[in-house]
Amino acid sequence: MSFLPSWLDPEVILRGMGGWALAVLCLIIFAECGLLVGFFLPGDSLLFVAGLFVATGAIATPLWLVCVLVTVCAFVGNVCGYWIGAKAGPALFSKPNSKLFKKEYVDKTHEFFDKYGARAIVMARFVPIVRTFITAMAGVGRMDAKKYFTYSAIGGVAWAAGLTVLGYFLGEIPFVEKNIEAMLILIVLLSVVPIIIEVIKARREKKRLPEASADAATEIIERI
Repeated sequence: MSFLPSWLDPEVILRGMGGWALAVLCLIIFAECGLLVGFFLPGDSLLFVAGLFVATGAIATPLWLVCVLVTVCAFVGNVCGYWIGAKAGPALFSKPNSKLFKKEYVDKTHEFFDKYGARAIVMARFVPIVRTFITAMAGVGRMDAKKYFTYSAIGGVAWAAGLTVLGYFLGEIPFVEKNIEAMLILIVLLSVVPIIIEVIKARREKKRLPEASADAATEIIERI
């Protein structure tokens, strides 16, 4: 992938690891989903290329086993990220002069989960960077652990197994195999679509609020 340094190129990573490719893939998926330092890792494209490599035989492990392993790593990563946020959060956000860790961020996290609920957890899986930080923020915001882990597992299956299977079947198409770079760029672009949709919805809601307030004020005046 020309738009990324070679050490972040999914093909370079997996081909360079040889027989350790699957183990490295699992480690990266875990780090991206659970450790804040893993936000820059190319999880989406790695899963897609892994599926393609299974289809071509570059990774000899059966597809079903690869899907199980990456899904488990994604879920375990989220569990670790949640508890990191839950344990470290109070100390980080208790400093009144901190510019990075502010109490208002926790309040906004509560509002975010209250508004979008389970949909936010599943949708965040498909958004780079967001999927890394939202799990820690869920812990900081003390979101119900049972609810979070349940929908995290659903999102993990849809994301990790889904992209791997997609890469497996699309990898059998000659055009896709010859244009892997273009396909990976497309995956990155598609992954930000949820953000764009939510931004548009948020702006529409802000526009509706003043109108609703004006209508309510008018009704009150008329009653008086």
